[in-house]
Amino acid sequence: MFENYQAPKELIPSDPRFGCGPSLIPVEYLHKLAATGVHLMGTSHRKSPVKNVVKDVQEGLKNYFDVPKDYSVVVGNGGATLLFDMIGLGVVEKSSLHFTCGEFSEKWYKAHKLIPWIKATQNCVLPGEGLNPQMTHGHDMICGTLNETSTGVMISKLPTVTNDTLLAIDATSGAGQVPCDLSKVDLFFFSPQKVFASEGGLFVAIMSPKARDRALKIAQDKGRYVPDIMNWAQAIDNSDKNQTYNTPAIATLFFLREQVARMNQIGRKAVEADGNKKAELIYQWAESRPYLKPYVKDPQYRSNVVATIDVDDKVDTMALIALWEKQKIVYGIDAYRKLGRNQFRISMFHNIRFEDLESLTKLIDHAIKTVL
Repeated sequence: MFENYQAPKELIPSDPRFGCGPSLIPVEYLHKLAATGVHLMGTSHRKSPVKNVVKDVQEGLKNYFDVPKDYSVVVGNGGATLLFDMIGLGVVEKSSLHFTCGEFSEKWYKAHKLIPWIKATQNCVLPGEGLNPQMTHGHDMICGTLNETSTGVMISKLPTVTNDTLLAIDATSGAGQVPCDLSKVDLFFFSPQKVFASEGGLFVAIMSPKARDRALKIAQDKGRYVPDIMNWAQAIDNSDKNQTYNTPAIATLFFLREQVARMNQIGRKAVEADGNKKAELIYQWAESRPYLKPYVKDPQYRSNVVATIDVDDKVDTMALIALWEKQKIVYGIDAYRKLGRNQFRISMFHNIRFEDLESLTKLIDHAIKTVL
């Protein structure tokens, strides 16, 4: 369909990366890492050069999110997928309730459902639909997903929970750009390879005193098996010392520190506003084209970090995406594989320039008009 298509040079974005993870890491961060030479890479994570990077990350995140002073910033290896199990094993007492709307919120629910000594319950909607978590009695943890990466659905409201209940939010692809009042959340966790422009393999868990106390209490239960790698007492103790329990990827921490510093310079409200501006561009564009349509119908649930746009079935999106990837002009805008839709999934993370998103919309228009 697009075998002979040639993209006009004036429509090609300045950076080809629009993927929803891992995200665009500024090339300048690579140069800054290289400039550390022999003084950082290859250093023990128990030594000050690495501990100082971890400390900068923790303090930078506290400042950025305006984290209450008595909260803890816990870091460790494994990413959010490991945390799905780690939370079920070490923070849920008896029962977790999961509000699911796509692949990753469902994955968290399934991880808890496999743990024999807790009960996991699901409240779900169809992919493309949104729902906000609600306080529901009979569960000691309420689980919500800030931004469902697979479908481009985000939470629009948080509940207030009771004193014996924890509110846990998987913020992996939304943290830093989707509005969220952390004072209402007991366990706010994410991987840094989305808005925070780093790589995978690391988790950040911002914990209220209530969540921290429960995790430490469960860790003391000798009758409850938790692997050392998922032991919250180990993770918390090491994080209090600006360390991770086991050896981290230093480049990941370095890139995260650079991105946190950049975002602190302009502030969270400005980052959120920038995301909203990008989202307005993409959704208005999709609504104004006869061959496009926002996948998420209800505007209150449309993400400001991940846009999912349905495309007329006459257009072979996979062929167009494959062509652009081969030509190295656009990367990563294919639909989430398990949805099976003729769709573009476009990242609007902070480091993606508004002007490049404009160029992408014009480029897509130009290509589609050649075949319709």
